[in-house]
Amino acid sequence: MATPTIAAIETTLFRLPMHGELRWGSQSSLSEARHVLVTVRLSDGSTGVAEAPPRPTIYGETAATITAIISEELAPRLIGQPAAWAWARMLPIRNNHTAKGAIDMAVHDALAQSDGQTLAMRLGATRDRVRVSYILGIGERDEVLAEAERVVDQGVRVLKVKVGRDWEDDIARICDLQAMFGARVELYADANETMAAEDAAWRLAALRDLGLLYCEEPLPVEWMRARAALRAGEHLPIIADDSAFTARDLHREIELDTFDILNIKTPRTGYTESLTMMQRAAVAGKGIMVGSQAGSAIGTARAAIFAARPEIAHPSELSFFLKLKEDLCTASPRIIDGELSLADVAALHIDPARLREMRVPVG
Repeated sequence: MATPTIAAIETTLFRLPMHGELRWGSQSSLSEARHVLVTVRLSDGSTGVAEAPPRPTIYGETAATITAIISEELAPRLIGQPAAWAWARMLPIRNNHTAKGAIDMAVHDALAQSDGQTLAMRLGATRDRVRVSYILGIGERDEVLAEAERVVDQGVRVLKVKVGRDWEDDIARICDLQAMFGARVELYADANETMAAEDAAWRLAALRDLGLLYCEEPLPVEWMRARAALRAGEHLPIIADDSAFTARDLHREIELDTFDILNIKTPRTGYTESLTMMQRAAVAGKGIMVGSQAGSAIGTARAAIFAARPEIAHPSELSFFLKLKEDLCTASPRIIDGELSLADVAALHIDPARLREMRVPVG
């Protein structure tokens, strides 16, 4: 059977309101999920969808740039070409991470349908459940604690706590969380590159002594020697995220030995490059987790299926949908005792009526 070609690529900007604001790093915040749904249709009629999250303060992408790069550069390179070649044909276009990542995931989704497979079968997913974590942002302590209580009541058992604007407040918030939940909930920190080189070692040790699992990106990415030295001190396992956007970045980080656990975000590297990064990290003896990049239910589904690979043992950030007031799918995923069911997320589908309701005109 001939490999199907890409017949069409469509983008739809949508807006989903949130329960409160997510704040992280020195000044980043998110008050709504204003994302782009990417739909790929193949020559045999198979269709795949994925979510592209604009993050101007992280990747420099906006909804307008995502839709523009797809319509002006990526779609012309891909339409009429074999779907299996999609990632290779997009590589010459620099950056534009989530635009390319969403197309790649949608292509895999469509190819699985074309081949009569599930997406889980195509990606090599072997587990029927995946452990999840929830991103707890910086904010007023009462509001943060109330949010933590709400999501723990909804099944979350691991919290990723954003830190970095006020160390004393960070520690007080962590102690409050531990007092609230005790051994029921595990915690780890995400500093988003906000620590100073002279403070990082003792701060990681303090987090370790409090019982936290690990810390994500304590130091600025460009401080490579300082990051390598911090990792060598073995104060607390370090997660690589901003320092490993791409497979090329990952090669550098492995060579310098700057991290213990790789956070793969399928929205920015699609499935094709994410699989490459996962394999390189595994060969290097690194742990692996998956981040959903504040995805809605469909974004969660795409990331969770990848997270069911056997190499991915750490809890993955697959519960942001709990922060959304509305969603696009016909149902919401369920978290049971800290885990998502792969069967539940694989069954999620876009509700056309909800998509029409949440659609935002571009321009």
